[in-house]
Amino acid sequence: MTSPTRRDFIGRSLLFSGGVLLSGCHSPYVSRRRVLGANDRLNIASVGVGGKGWTDVNMVKSETITGLCDVDSSRLAKAGEVFPSARRFADWREMFDQLGNSIDAITVSTPDHTHFPPAMRAISHGWHVFCQKPLTHTIWEARELTRAAKAAGVATQMGNQGISHPMLRRDAELVKGGAIGAVKELHCWTDRPGNWWPQGVQRPTDRPPTPSELNWNLWLGTAPERPYHPAWGHFKWRGWWDFGTGAVGDMGCHLLNLAGLVLDMSDPSSVEVVEAVGANQETGPVRSHIVWDIPARKNQAAFKFHWCDGGAKPLSGLFPAAAFEGNGVLVVGSNDTMLTNYLGGARFKSGHTYADFKSIPELFEKYTDFESSHYAEWIRACKGGPKAKSSFETAGPITETILLGNLAVRTGKRLVWDAKRLRVTNVEEANPLVKTRYRSGFVS
Repeated sequence: MTSPTRRDFIGRSLLFSGGVLLSGCHSPYVSRRRVLGANDRLNIASVGVGGKGWTDVNMVKSETITGLCDVDSSRLAKAGEVFPSARRFADWREMFDQLGNSIDAITVSTPDHTHFPPAMRAISHGWHVFCQKPLTHTIWEARELTRAAKAAGVATQMGNQGISHPMLRRDAELVKGGAIGAVKELHCWTDRPGNWWPQGVQRPTDRPPTPSELNWNLWLGTAPERPYHPAWGHFKWRGWWDFGTGAVGDMGCHLLNLAGLVLDMSDPSSVEVVEAVGANQETGPVRSHIVWDIPARKNQAAFKFHWCDGGAKPLSGLFPAAAFEGNGVLVVGSNDTMLTNYLGGARFKSGHTYADFKSIPELFEKYTDFESSHYAEWIRACKGGPKAKSSFETAGPITETILLGNLAVRTGKRLVWDAKRLRVTNVEEANPLVKTRYRSGFVS
């Protein structure tokens, strides 16, 4: 028998990362990653092929789609008609076991609570990962996934495609280049949840039948046991704490695209809730205002990050209120204030325009078709190209920060955060929410 390689060691270490064994694999193994040239095709297995998952699998169809997985048999059948050579599975664990070393990369497009297990398992095998936003369901998962991806040296990307928009990238360059001076405040807001999905509601008590096409046990995955109900069905799951991360989790990773490119949002020192209307133990609030303290870093002054959702918006004195749309980003600097969005398109309180900043250099590659290029950037990284701009190295800390806001919402208290130890130091009741409690049989 041959001695274990360094990759074997890394794979087994990641499989048991943080004391958690991801169950369902017949035996720990690590694929021998193929060295791919620019013209080689990746073998991609897709976990979740309905909704946004359908977008994801189609955006990577330039490669070889080798496996399709979905807990909804009707959605799986639809995908199978388009990709007839791909093998179909209801359970991603079976897909990983049976396809094994034929997989080079995966996409993960499932509810928030089921992002981490397949992504972590894939990394342990040395596979590249594209994962929808928010990266994970809990802060601990984001930290572990980021560490694992770095240790394994795999190419990663989170599905916040606006970070690849040319106008957003130009806005980031202007902030980086000093167009508004030192950042003093960052404000993000969204009209969600609104009519998008319910929040501020309690668990229903009726027991409708489970649709025949849905494997409810697999949909629940790691979440606590509960009977099926359409109240947490397709897309509606976002507002329920057991499955989603609320409006801040859904839109936070989009609206922080600019910050992901040029600001260090990691390791806030504290977070507090100014308002959280309707939040309860089951779901997030119908409207909230959350504030984080981001400490000073090298070449970056301390600043406050304000989040508003459910129709709440920044104070109109920061910018003419008529300019505020349903979703937006406001960057308050020492010299000027920029109003933009998750796709970019800056306006300046001073009246300046893009033309006034021709001397500020371009730092980032610009794409004509930003959405498809977001996936192409990841595929290129999988084949040895430059690191994608929303790799887990960037996406993980952003996800940690926004999810810390949910801890403040759920406790209703100002939280002092020790990022190094992943621990709230002043409110003990918040700490069990940092790490996921997995249902028996899915993670042991």
